[in-house]
Amino acid sequence: MELYSRIEGEGKPLLIIHGFLGMSDNWKTLGSQFALQGFQVHLLDMRNHGKSPHSEDFTYAAMVQDVYEYCAQHHLESVNLIGHSMGGKIAMLFATTYPEKVEKLVVADIGPKYYAPHHQTILAGLNAIDFSKQPSRANVEETLSLYIKDFGTRQFLLKNLYWVEPGQLSFRFNLDVFNRKIETIGNALPFENHFDKSTLFLRGDKSDYILDSDFETIRHHFPDAEIRTVKNAGHWLHAENPGDFYEMVLDYLKK
Repeated sequence: MELYSRIEGEGKPLLIIHGFLGMSDNWKTLGSQFALQGFQVHLLDMRNHGKSPHSEDFTYAAMVQDVYEYCAQHHLESVNLIGHSMGGKIAMLFATTYPEKVEKLVVADIGPKYYAPHHQTILAGLNAIDFSKQPSRANVEETLSLYIKDFGTRQFLLKNLYWVEPGQLSFRFNLDVFNRKIETIGNALPFENHFDKSTLFLRGDKSDYILDSDFETIRHHFPDAEIRTVKNAGHWLHAENPGDFYEMVLDYLKK
């Protein structure tokens, strides 16, 4: 599958993979900052997200293969890799499957363990939107607010709205597949998978996605892992405290 991407800058390739229900646009500002530091930044839209094609095959194995094919298409022999949430799961599986392709790995607020489905409320809100009634953006946000109280989360989701044609909005992501295959998102990294090169795990201090009790599992798969905490940040740590996130990642990549 040929993924959509935004490419900016010249230098060492840096691939950034967004989380579930996200897209490359979420990383546009940080991507530009990394590009100014001597990286060729590739912001990817994963399958069923953003402007990339939709597919019934929604597995981490398929998404890793997409990244591998993307590297081949763009003649990227070795890359630095950042992945957030679902994107972190993709990045971990990619690095442990093709370690020769990855120089440094940054995993943002997700671990290699299994996560039980926990997006039910968000999916309920998204499924409550009836696009056949041609709602406005304000109508869509009003419906979402009945399910999703957090303003930031609603704005994150509303970035996925686009005009199919005048007067007709829709979501860019493949909601139908997500409804049927949501269990995929929480899948654990296979026990036997290892990546022995340098890895940075970042977690938000207000997030419960990476607990102290998860450190042993992380180091089983990534023995050279450094685990750091971003203050004043939850799960969307790169959006909630972009300054500290950027400094920590840049310091690690420049070492």
